[in-house]
Amino acid sequence: MHRNNLLEKLARYQPLEEAERRAQQQVQDFVSAEQDCFKRSLSIGHVTGSAWVLNPQRSSFLLTHHRKLNKWIQLGGHADGESDVLAVALREAREESGIADIRPLSTEIFDIDVHEIPQHKAEPAHLHYDIRFLLQAASDDYQVGEESHDLAWVSPKDLVRLSVEESVRRMVRKWQKLI
Repeated sequence: MHRNNLLEKLARYQPLEEAERRAQQQVQDFVSAEQDCFKRSLSIGHVTGSAWVLNPQRSSFLLTHHRKLNKWIQLGGHADGESDVLAVALREAREESGIADIRPLSTEIFDIDVHEIPQHKAEPAHLHYDIRFLLQAASDDYQVGEESHDLAWVSPKDLVRLSVEESVRRMVRKWQKLI
């Protein structure tokens, strides 16, 4: 496991808001302390990789209505032992959307969040130390996979009809500063 690569990215990252500064510190502490931080088997929590996927025109972003969590969030998932969290975000975005051609707009971290995942069946409640990257799809066409109730290209004005996490709203604010 190459925790040092992630720790270096985390050290370079400049959060824009206080909540994210706290999350950055939590992730740095967790990754420094837990040798198995990329493994889902670490029951207290694990590093995950997420994707803020923009459409080809960069006018909308792709959200999933997550089946297990029953909420609208960005694409992403477990590292499953992979220490390259950008590769994790790309893999998860492609798998969850069915869009083969998704590429990073930057290899640097776009956003950081730490959030609790509730207990589900035999899996106890735990934390996701989520590292998020800015990506772009080459196509608007997607396929809803088994992990989702639905997928949708969403514009900022569409957020009023969706109940989304504050961290999703924060990524919208960041993205709007870029366009």
